[in-house]
Amino acid sequence: MRNRLGIITFFVLLFVCFIVVWNLSYKNGLEESYIPLENSSSDIFIPSESGVFRRSGFALEYANMPIDINHQKSLDEYYENRAYYGAPPSIPHPVKEMNLGANTCLQCHQNGGFVPKYNSYAPVTPHPEMINCRQCHVAQNSNSLFKPTNLVKILAPKVGVNNALLGTPPLIPHQIQMRENCLSCHAGPAAPKEIRVSHPERINCRQCHVPTDRVPNKIKPFIRTINNTNE
Repeated sequence: MRNRLGIITFFVLLFVCFIVVWNLSYKNGLEESYIPLENSSSDIFIPSESGVFRRSGFALEYANMPIDINHQKSLDEYYENRAYYGAPPSIPHPVKEMNLGANTCLQCHQNGGFVPKYNSYAPVTPHPEMINCRQCHVAQNSNSLFKPTNLVKILAPKVGVNNALLGTPPLIPHQIQMRENCLSCHAGPAAPKEIRVSHPERINCRQCHVPTDRVPNKIKPFIRTINNTNE
């Protein structure tokens, strides 16, 4: 009887040891097989596109808004209102110095719409949560404070020549930081006609459109060759 109990106890202990060793081996295997995600340099300055999803309720409104051909803004006018490519747009209308932010600016620029006073559509800001507007946007009449320079102007990207392949969605030629709401520049009557999207209801823009800084360097020459051929 004692021999039988001893044998049973031995096998129970052996089974317990096997379970403990198996668990330790399994956990070590998980740790060894884990591959951490590598953050590219662009992840440092590109936040999530939460802005476009927060304003997705306006997508169908943008799609149904009639386009007034007499008040359309061109892409040249869009870039002309900036000191350089990528700069914040200047304020093209008179402003009072006491009006420094949201209390005044967002009345027209939060949701857009036609402003009879200036006979134009108000552009929609992509970042309405940043209410200190004058920290980045300056009035156009401040141009007289600067002296001419011989700096070479950076040309803005051309429309229709930044596709990876023929028929593919165009790449995003600019950074997304501070431009998280794609609909603010690419939808509605205030958007430049050359870059006004035909499908604002498809709010997950990054599902099809990829920033150019995410394209591998070995592919960029191939894209440039195709674009040059298309021109």
